[in-house]
Amino acid sequence: MNTQAFTKISINGYHVLSVNSSDWKVCTKDDRLASFGSRQEALAYAASLPTYLARPKQA
Repeated sequence: MNTQAFTKISINGYHVLSVNSSDWKVCTKDDRLASFGSRQEALAYAASLPTYLARPKQA
């Protein structure tokens, strides 16, 4: 029986996540910004970005 391993960390409004020990991805709700081989690199990248604020949808 396989168990899915999902790790998610939020920093400055960005999501840093990894599924089944794959690359670490830095994402917003709608976009994947970058992928990294280590958690430290992904967290450093997310910390260097300006705070993410979701924009309201325009009609």
